[in-house]
Amino acid sequence: MTETTDLAVLEIKPEQAPALYVENGLDAYLAAIREMAKEVPDVTTKKGRDRIGSLAQAISRSKTAIEKPGRAYLKHLKEAVRPAEKELKRFVDECDSIRDSVLKMRSDWQEEQDRLAEIEKFNADHAEALEINAAFDKALAERIESDHEIALLMNEKIDREREEAVRIAEQKRIEHEQRIAREYEERAKREAEEKAQREREESARREAELKAKDEQAERDRIAEKERAERQAKEAKERAEREAKEQQERSERLAREAKEKAERDKQEAIEAERRKAQEAEQRRLREEQRIKDELAQRTADENHRKRIGTETVTALINVVGLTREQAINTFKAIKDGAVPHTNINY
Repeated sequence: MTETTDLAVLEIKPEQAPALYVENGLDAYLAAIREMAKEVPDVTTKKGRDRIGSLAQAISRSKTAIEKPGRAYLKHLKEAVRPAEKELKRFVDECDSIRDSVLKMRSDWQEEQDRLAEIEKFNADHAEALEINAAFDKALAERIESDHEIALLMNEKIDREREEAVRIAEQKRIEHEQRIAREYEERAKREAEEKAQREREESARREAELKAKDEQAERDRIAEKERAERQAKEAKERAEREAKEQQERSERLAREAKEKAERDKQEAIEAERRKAQEAEQRRLREEQRIKDELAQRTADENHRKRIGTETVTALINVVGLTREQAINTFKAIKDGAVPHTNINY
């Protein structure tokens, strides 16, 4: 998984799934994808931006290559579990039904016992109610007979008290009517005074409103005049400011253009100077190279001459050749005409 395409073309076989799709089983693939994402292309270039797109596509393909077989494996697990779930549900439902049928005999018996107990309790309560009603009827008859005798004795006293009550009630009625009349008169007087007061207050309120409206109109007029003057002043200041800014902008642009022209001129001069320096340096390097080559050739020639002189001198002194013979022998050896001999420079 060293290439960005390795994960994208990865094929996970079904027998590999149980070992991969477990807790932390995909860490190796995640590590490879993170390593892939560490690359930092140059986003300022089209090539770098295209590379970023390629990396993102590779990551997406890698994700799909891992996720798709994982989803298939998960679906397989669910399908494998579904028959077991169905069979367990059927078994549990059947057991519940059998248990309920066993308990039904006991619950039916208990319901029948509860129903019989309710009937027995109702009969007992009904008999008790009949006894209570009979005792109440007897006590009520005795009370009615006693109350009738007392009522006959109380009639005369009641008549006297009734006449006194009628007199007191008449007196209270008269006093009440008199109090109502006084209250009506006082209320009418008070309402007349309150009405007059309201009219005075309403008149004062209208006058205050008219005065307030006049004052508000005057304030609005003054505010409108001040606003117009302020707007005119702001417009003038804005125009002056914009004119000044335009002038400053023009001066700045002219200054910047002049500075740019001077920079361009200096850069051109500097470029020419650098070109001249580079040309001079190339010329000096070429002269030095020629001098070095000439010196090397001179040194080689001097070295060869020294070797030749020493060899010729040795042939003359050691072998006893003449100078001409020694020179010819040296040339023959140098030119390779003499087998198995050579000159080392």
